[in-house]
Amino acid sequence: MDLPPTGKTVVVTGASRGIGLAVARAFAAEGAHVVAGARNPGPGPGPGPGLEELAASHGLVPVAGDLATAEGVERLVATAVGRFGGVDVLVNNMGVLHPRLGGFLSVTDEDWLTTLNANLMSAVRACRAALPSLPASRGSIVTVSSVNAFLPDPGIIDHTAASKAALTNFSKALSKEVGPQGVRVNTVAPGPVSTDMRVGEGGLAQQVAAATGVDPDTAREQIIEGAGGFATGRFTRPDEAADLVLMLSGDRTANITGTDVTIDGGLVKTL
Repeated sequence: MDLPPTGKTVVVTGASRGIGLAVARAFAAEGAHVVAGARNPGPGPGPGPGLEELAASHGLVPVAGDLATAEGVERLVATAVGRFGGVDVLVNNMGVLHPRLGGFLSVTDEDWLTTLNANLMSAVRACRAALPSLPASRGSIVTVSSVNAFLPDPGIIDHTAASKAALTNFSKALSKEVGPQGVRVNTVAPGPVSTDMRVGEGGLAQQVAAATGVDPDTAREQIIEGAGGFATGRFTRPDEAADLVLMLSGDRTANITGTDVTIDGGLVKTL
């Protein structure tokens, strides 16, 4: 991408698949020191190298741990600081996605708290752990949120419409506090992305298909139609979302902070 991350230390959460893995690959290819956290940083799904291969080929440092816990997040950031002396870029990608086909009354308190913990508090904890290092390098935080932060979907009422809205709001507020210290904070708002979480084995499309009695391809089309359809006619690819993360973290966007950038194929029709 003709960006200058060479030698920078980048921490990526939720890095074993989907957007997180694409982000780890992209930064590693650009010459960054990537410290990648995941519950199971084993072989990556689908085409392209996973974290183990990137460790061998590009010196990526995989860190196993539960990033829904304070201990897991703190160990990830401590590994980056101990190995490379600090953190230049934090990419918050940790998140969960569960359809609630039974409606609002089927969602328990435990469901709400589990999702808020994974989607919001994991990023809060990662920011808390990384921020002591970021002012020295005039670093950057890029958080992967969702269009559902401002496009409520009753099918995923608990995790996206609520937790992602809170995540985007938190990031905007944090940008105001740490901007004077030279630290930028931005969010990326993807629409549906062609990841395993959406279209892979056991993903959202298959769960909807099983619940409604249709095949996964039909379920995917129904999900797209129910959301209003894409102007481009397709899902976003993980590497496209990763390129946007790289752009927002780099020097070419050094005066962009507190911004939420949508990448959704024209799904959102409002201003």
